[in-house]
Amino acid sequence: MRLRDLREDRDMTQVELAECLHVAQSTLSQYENGQRQLPMELLIEAAKFFETSTDYILGLTNERKPYPRKRMEK
Repeated sequence: MRLRDLREDRDMTQVELAECLHVAQSTLSQYENGQRQLPMELLIEAAKFFETSTDYILGLTNERKPYPRKRMEK
């Protein structure tokens, strides 16, 4: 996963990103080190925060630009 790279590109500490994602710093560290899988809800929040796609965070694409968002029907 590219979570650490995205965080470092923004000059953020693990503590700062953990606060933004509402997780403990130790938990974020485990996500970044691959010791723990990032839950889908948190993956989506990280993608929104970093303005990228979940595929980019997961390493499935090298395209950082996010996909167009689907408009929700009322």
